[in-house]
Amino acid sequence: QVQLVESGGGLVQAGGSLRLSCVASGRTFSDYAMAWFRQAPGKEREFVAAISYSGGTTYYTDSVKGRFTISRDNAKNTVYLQMGSLKPEDTAVYYCASSPLYGTTYRRPMDYDYWGQGTQVTVSS
Repeated sequence: QVQLVESGGGLVQAGGSLRLSCVASGRTFSDYAMAWFRQAPGKEREFVAAISYSGGTTYYTDSVKGRFTISRDNAKNTVYLQMGSLKPEDTAVYYCASSPLYGTTYRRPMDYDYWGQGTQVTVSS
């Protein structure tokens, strides 16, 4: 059974930083691309960042480029999202997800077959 468990969310002031973690189990972690999505109240789930199975390629939505960094440690079955210069508009539930696909930009929720339960990030102004 595949499980993805996020942690690291919380309340932070604008301009601050947080690091999210997602630990995966149930299949060979290094065979799958990983991503972070987020969903704010009343809005659709949106793509934030993705990383290829090897970690060699990363993708970001424009609004987080230069502020967020996605990384992975295949030895620890963990993907991270380092978030800096946080803004109130970054407030959302953040989800990690796992994709079995290759050769895509990983921006669509339909590209992912397993999701975590989410972790709340709240940025105060």
